[in-house]
Amino acid sequence: MSEILKIETHGHVSVLTLNRPEAMNALDYPLYAALEDAVRESEARCMIITGSGERAFCSGDDVKQILSKGAPSDESMAKRSQKTGGLTPAADALLHTDIPVIAAINGFALGWGAELAIMADIRVMADTAKFGEIFVKRGLCCDAPGLGRLAQLVGREQASELLFTGDIIDAARAKEIGLVSRVVPQADLLPTALGIAQKIAANPPQAVQALKAGLRRTLDPDWRDTGLWAITEIRRLMATEDAKESAAAFIEKRDPVFTGR
Repeated sequence: MSEILKIETHGHVSVLTLNRPEAMNALDYPLYAALEDAVRESEARCMIITGSGERAFCSGDDVKQILSKGAPSDESMAKRSQKTGGLTPAADALLHTDIPVIAAINGFALGWGAELAIMADIRVMADTAKFGEIFVKRGLCCDAPGLGRLAQLVGREQASELLFTGDIIDAARAKEIGLVSRVVPQADLLPTALGIAQKIAANPPQAVQALKAGLRRTLDPDWRDTGLWAITEIRRLMATEDAKESAAAFIEKRDPVFTGR
C-alpha cells in the first residue's frame, strides 16, 4: 500500500502530497491524521501542499468513509478534536503554524479540499483546476476556514455566492476574484510553487515566522471558537434528512431531493 501522504524535502522546503488518487485525494481519518502530524512536526522553512495526479488537489471528505449513513467513527480523531476545542485538528495545525504554506492546486479543490487551499498563505493554481465550497450541496455548513478566511480573500459578497450556491469555479474565475495569486499550466505548477517557496526559505526564518504570526494576530478570528461553532453546526446538520439524502444520492449517482428536514 502506498503512503497516503508523501513528504519530500527540497532544501528547507517540504512538499506534502495527498496520495489517494483513486479517491480524488479525498480525506479519510488516516489522511487527516497524517496531514496534521506532518504540519505539527515540520521543521521546514516553507511547506507546499499538493495532490497526487492531475485530476484532484483534494475532493474533500471521503463520502463513504466519513459522511455516509453508517460511516465508521474514529475514536482517535475524537481525542484529537478534544485537544483543539472542536476545531478540525488538521485545520488547527495549519491555522496556527508559523511556517508559510503554499497550496499548489493541481486539480479539483472541493469541500474540505477548498478549505485546505484557503488555509494556505499563497495559492498557485493549474489552469485546468477547479475550486468549490460544496458543503451546501451536502446539506452542511463549511468548516471554520471557509467562515474565517474565504471572505478575507475574495470579499463578503463573492464568498457568500460561493458558499450559498456551492458553485464550482475554474482557475480563470478564481484568479479574477482574487482567490489565487497565480494560474499556470499544469506542467509549471510545482516548479512555480517551489520557486516561491525557495525564495521564502532563503529569508531569515525567525523574521518570516514573526511576519506570519503577526498576520494571524491582526487578521484572524479565534479559530478554536469558530471551529467549535462550525463543528457543532456540522454535527447538527449531519443528522438532518437532507444531509443523509445528499450522501445517499452521491453514492447512488443520482440527483438528490431535498425536503428541508
